[in-house]
Amino acid sequence: MTDPASDVARAWWRTAIVDVAPGMIRIRGYPIEQLIGGVPFPVMIWLMLRGELPTDAQAALLDAALVAAVDHGPQAPSIAIARMTATCGLGLNGAVAAGVNALGDVHGGAGQQCMELYNAVADAWTGGVSLAHAVDTHLGAVRGYVPGFGHRFHPVDPRARRLLDLVEQAASAGAVSGRFAAIGRAIEAWLARRKRRPVPMNIDGATAVVFCELGFPPDLGRGLFILSRTVGIVAHAWEQTRQGERIKGPMPPQVGYTYEGPAPRSYAAGA
Repeated sequence: MTDPASDVARAWWRTAIVDVAPGMIRIRGYPIEQLIGGVPFPVMIWLMLRGELPTDAQAALLDAALVAAVDHGPQAPSIAIARMTATCGLGLNGAVAAGVNALGDVHGGAGQQCMELYNAVADAWTGGVSLAHAVDTHLGAVRGYVPGFGHRFHPVDPRARRLLDLVEQAASAGAVSGRFAAIGRAIEAWLARRKRRPVPMNIDGATAVVFCELGFPPDLGRGLFILSRTVGIVAHAWEQTRQGERIKGPMPPQVGYTYEGPAPRSYAAGA
């Protein structure tokens, strides 16, 4: 005889990801002991998110994109926040969480936004218009920033060039369509024709190409970027804890800041 309360409790959480029982852990049906030492971490990420194992070519592209975005120096906001937090006495988990929480729409969201743009252009292209017309339609009204293109520090982002080369090699081998690489190149060319200076693809635009070619939805594109950048956040937070400094702000104290408030004034009680 079944217990209705137990049935309700078991139905409270539903998952197709993992099945756990005493002495057993199966990930998407595979025994964990077969996966341990059997698949590299990017393959495990794919299996967890997609439910099936990737091809070798798919795994290699995902691996390359994850490697490309791990770090961009201690002045990247997510990294700087993790380092500052580490000097305030939080443990490694708190410092890492603070850094990850900085990855929002502005810092960390451009890849997802670029994937949405690529998908919109791809839909129009599939609908029968030319690629050039699809790009012009979606970018014609854009003023200023286009997610995934241009960089405040790199005139040409070395990470983007390498990732695009790998995508195009995979497309030549038939492992991916190459469709989104073509869209990224077309947007880059559109911007070059209309801006005062070149606006080449950056890391967000290149990882967006990879993730679109691999069939990930835009929301998961952001999740994959967070997985990648967390490696850098952990490394920097750990390094900062080893340096032993305390309560570091964003700039050295002698640099100062700009005050824009009222001139000095006095307060008289009852006046």
